[in-house]
Amino acid sequence: MAEASSETTLDARGLKCPLPVLKARRALKDVPAGGLLRVLATDPGATKDFAHFCETTGCVLVESGPDGEVLCFLLRKPG
Repeated sequence: MAEASSETTLDARGLKCPLPVLKARRALKDVPAGGLLRVLATDPGATKDFAHFCETTGCVLVESGPDGEVLCFLLRKPG
Protein backbone atom coordinates (compact mmCIF):
# COMPACT_ATOMS: atom_id res chain seq x y z
CA MET A 1 0.00 0.00 0.00
CA ALA A 2 1.38 3.42 -0.96
CA GLU A 3 2.06 5.83 1.85
CA ALA A 4 0.28 9.21 1.73
CA SER A 5 2.37 12.36 1.41
CA SER A 6 3.67 13.47 4.76
CA GLU A 7 2.37 16.73 6.15
CA THR A 8 4.12 18.90 8.70
CA THR A 9 2.39 21.77 10.49
CA LEU A 10 4.09 25.03 11.42
CA ASP A 11 2.26 27.23 13.91
CA ALA A 12 3.24 30.82 13.08
CA ARG A 13 0.21 32.44 14.72
CA GLY A 14 1.01 35.74 16.39
CA LEU A 15 4.20 36.27 14.39
CA LYS A 16 4.59 39.37 12.23
CA CYS A 17 6.10 39.62 8.75
CA PRO A 18 8.61 38.31 7.78
CA LEU A 19 8.80 35.69 10.55
CA PRO A 20 6.12 33.27 9.21
CA VAL A 21 7.95 32.98 5.87
CA LEU A 22 11.38 32.71 7.51
CA LYS A 23 10.15 29.96 9.82
CA ALA A 24 8.50 28.18 6.87
CA ARG A 25 11.77 28.28 4.93
CA ARG A 26 13.55 26.69 7.90
CA ALA A 27 10.80 24.09 8.45
CA LEU A 28 10.89 23.07 4.76
CA LYS A 29 14.47 21.83 5.22
CA ASP A 30 13.05 18.91 7.22
CA VAL A 31 10.20 18.20 4.78
CA PRO A 32 10.96 15.53 2.16
CA ALA A 33 10.81 16.43 -1.54
CA GLY A 34 7.15 16.43 -2.57
CA GLY A 35 6.07 16.67 1.07
CA LEU A 36 3.59 19.15 2.48
CA LEU A 37 3.98 21.96 4.98
CA ARG A 38 0.84 23.52 6.47
CA VAL A 39 1.47 26.97 7.92
CA LEU A 40 -0.95 28.63 10.34
CA ALA A 41 -0.56 32.41 10.52
CA THR A 42 -2.47 35.46 11.73
CA ASP A 43 -0.50 38.25 10.02
CA PRO A 44 -2.69 39.64 7.20
CA GLY A 45 0.43 40.23 5.09
CA ALA A 46 1.17 36.50 5.06
CA THR A 47 -1.12 35.92 2.06
CA LYS A 48 1.04 38.09 -0.19
CA ASP A 49 4.25 36.89 1.46
CA PHE A 50 3.56 33.20 0.85
CA ALA A 51 2.48 33.80 -2.76
CA HIS A 52 5.81 35.55 -3.38
CA PHE A 53 7.71 32.89 -1.41
CA CYS A 54 6.29 30.14 -3.64
CA GLU A 55 7.11 32.10 -6.81
CA THR A 56 10.74 32.46 -5.75
CA THR A 57 11.35 28.99 -4.26
CA GLY A 58 9.46 26.69 -6.61
CA CYS A 59 7.13 25.52 -3.85
CA VAL A 60 3.53 24.95 -4.90
CA LEU A 61 0.85 26.80 -2.95
CA VAL A 62 -1.65 23.93 -2.86
CA GLU A 63 -4.23 25.90 -0.90
CA SER A 64 -4.52 29.08 1.08
CA GLY A 65 -7.30 30.85 2.86
CA PRO A 66 -8.88 31.73 6.16
CA ASP A 67 -9.97 29.18 8.74
CA GLY A 68 -11.82 31.39 11.20
CA GLU A 69 -9.33 34.00 12.38
CA VAL A 70 -6.33 31.97 11.21
CA LEU A 71 -4.83 31.97 7.71
CA CYS A 72 -3.83 28.51 6.47
CA PHE A 73 -1.27 27.87 3.74
CA LEU A 74 -0.47 24.42 2.37
CA LEU A 75 2.87 24.31 0.57
CA ARG A 76 4.28 21.40 -1.44
CA LYS A 77 8.07 21.21 -1.48
CA PRO A 78 9.46 20.77 -4.99
CA GLY A 79 11.10 17.55 -5.83
